Amino acid sequence: MSYKIGMISLGCAKNLVDAEIMLGGAREEGLEITADPGEADVVVVNTCGFIDSAKQESVDAILESHRLRGLRTRPGQKLVVSGCMSQRFSTELASEIPEVDAFIGLDQVAEAGKIFRQILERDERALNLVTPKSRYIPDYATPRFRLTPRHTAYVKIAEGCNHPCSFCVIPQMRGRHRSRTVDSVVREIRQLVDDGVKELNLISQDTTYFGMDLWEEKAGPRQPVDSTRGASLVHLLDELAGVDGDFWIRLLYTHPAHWSNELIAAIARNPKIARYVDMPLQHIHPEMLKAMRRETSREHIVDLIARLRAGIPGLGLRTTFIVGFPGETEDHFESLLEFIRTTKFERLGVFNYSQEDGSRAAKMDGQIPVRTKNRRHREAMKLQQAIAQESAAAAVGQSLKVLVEQPNIGRTEHDAPEVDCRVILTETCEPGTFVTAKVIGSQIYDLIAQPF
Repeated sequence: MSYKIGMISLGCAKNLVDAEIMLGGAREEGLEITADPGEADVVVVNTCGFIDSAKQESVDAILESHRLRGLRTRPGQKLVVSGCMSQRFSTELASEIPEVDAFIGLDQVAEAGKIFRQILERDERALNLVTPKSRYIPDYATPRFRLTPRHTAYVKIAEGCNHPCSFCVIPQMRGRHRSRTVDSVVREIRQLVDDGVKELNLISQDTTYFGMDLWEEKAGPRQPVDSTRGASLVHLLDELAGVDGDFWIRLLYTHPAHWSNELIAAIARNPKIARYVDMPLQHIHPEMLKAMRRETSREHIVDLIARLRAGIPGLGLRTTFIVGFPGETEDHFESLLEFIRTTKFERLGVFNYSQEDGSRAAKMDGQIPVRTKNRRHREAMKLQQAIAQESAAAAVGQSLKVLVEQPNIGRTEHDAPEVDCRVILTETCEPGTFVTAKVIGSQIYDLIAQPF
């Protein structure tokens, strides 16, 4: 009998790669992938457990998938829960939602195909297969069923995180930082480029930490780590720039603590590396950075931004900030606004602080009311909107390389998938191709451009 698997994947790009690996394993096991959960024999809800709103969305998706099972024509449909929320709360969820047939964790993604078949053929219920500490990391040979458009892909170069940020519980869910080898990543990139991918987005919890854990293992915990030799992001980018083909390599999720002049130079000398840096800063006031345990100072951040912009001509810098962190005063917030106003980030997002159980910050005094968080969020984004509108207007008259997403929509190298701005094209172009277009107008965030 031919079984079908349907996937509902929530959360970040790292979670999406896990979903692709699970579906790749299902296909290897002879199972069919369907985009319609209504015709699936197994529906998988790949959950996110990062902040309260994401957890609520995950719970709602699980409950809705169970409710729809009774209305669907596929008899005996199974419900599987995976992802970060399953990894962290599988025991509690199994008690609260006994209708779920199986919970799998982050270490089970590569075996998901076998697990799906086991559930289908043995008719087992309420399986909790989650192991307590995640250690898994994918390889270039790991089967994947890509869920992104054909021209773009996410490449997970490492898993886990070593940072002690007080607002975050990701290390509790995904374990300590574990880098892939340079050879493994290069082989995967070559495969994707051969398959027609034009944009390769490098992701992990901290891409700038890539390789450092391998050097720590060799040198020992008390020895200095040389991040410019051997397995390092500098080495990886130099190797990837030598891959044949016309494509962008985009660097996402970097941490300000691990940038070096060598890394800046590596981006500048390699034309295939997009002039785009995603570097979440979270705050700028020294007291907030200390409370957040961000391992950086205001002086370090200001100096790093200056070095990035001086060292990488044409750079587009994206960051994110948290407002309403415990103890954030109006003076702290005004300091953040002033920093945004003077730095003029090309791309910027703002999150309200989420009080995560198990985090240090959740126990801190001075929790901020929701109304205050929302007001600060509005003020910060209103300021950034004015900066973005000014930046977009200044681009009129420029000729830009654009990756076509839809017949009349594209993105520049300064725009990552789903989170950044668009280029509205005045002529129909072939999706998945690069075109050169002249900017003839702007709409707050987005550009209007004429291909030529």
